[in-house]
Amino acid sequence: MHELIEKAWADRSMLRYPEVVDAVENTVAKLDKGEIRVAEPDGDGWRVNEWVKKAVLMYFPIKQMHTFEVGPLEFHDKIPLKKHYASLGVRVVPHAIARHGSYLAPGVILMPSYVNIGAYVDSDTMVDTWATVGSCAQIGKGVHLSGGVGIGGVLEPVQAAPVIIEDGCFVGSRAIVVEGVRVGKEAVLGANVVLTASTRIIDVTGPEPKEMRGYVPPRSVVIPGTVPKKFPAGEFGVPCALIIGQRKESTDKKTSLNDALREHNVAV
Repeated sequence: MHELIEKAWADRSMLRYPEVVDAVENTVAKLDKGEIRVAEPDGDGWRVNEWVKKAVLMYFPIKQMHTFEVGPLEFHDKIPLKKHYASLGVRVVPHAIARHGSYLAPGVILMPSYVNIGAYVDSDTMVDTWATVGSCAQIGKGVHLSGGVGIGGVLEPVQAAPVIIEDGCFVGSRAIVVEGVRVGKEAVLGANVVLTASTRIIDVTGPEPKEMRGYVPPRSVVIPGTVPKKFPAGEFGVPCALIIGQRKESTDKKTSLNDALREHNVAV
């Protein structure tokens, strides 16, 4: 299946062959069941399975637009909605929507929210009201995505890493994480934190600031900040993210989270 997907990606005319259509549809079906992933842990890092992203991209041209109804609601799209939540052990509150080809592990709770194709949401994670999980995003176990959180999606370029939120993270209200940013285990993002590939993430816990981009270390407590930047019209503050502390290892996760929020006065 892997080899056939690669051949069809190089020659799109092969999408007219039934065996290629079957390979693409079977790949998406395996994504839907969590049997394969767009990205997966690989030692201390993550590995992107480019061929799976290629299958997702080729899924669109082989599907036809159709109208389908859910009670009084009507949709017109190429990709069907996910079904059979009871058998999956997933709680879904109206009007939550997950597309076929996304994986929801047992214990996931979807408040009115949206999960796109290729996304992977691991067990006991809460996707709160109006939060969105973009295409191919990887969400770990026991994560809390608060109200209005935006987790960006990525399909192209195929080699690009998706957004990764690792186990035990807490993402505060209206936070945005896009462009392949990786948030390490048990990190806490305060309300309105915006992380892009170019966002300066500055650790201010030591005597000198330490700057990084695209990665939040495990157990970091992060809040929005600004840094001065000179422009022709003058000096202005531009957004950044500040690491102001860490969750304590000496307590359990729930207590550690509460401590982090109290000690550092982080809004969520």
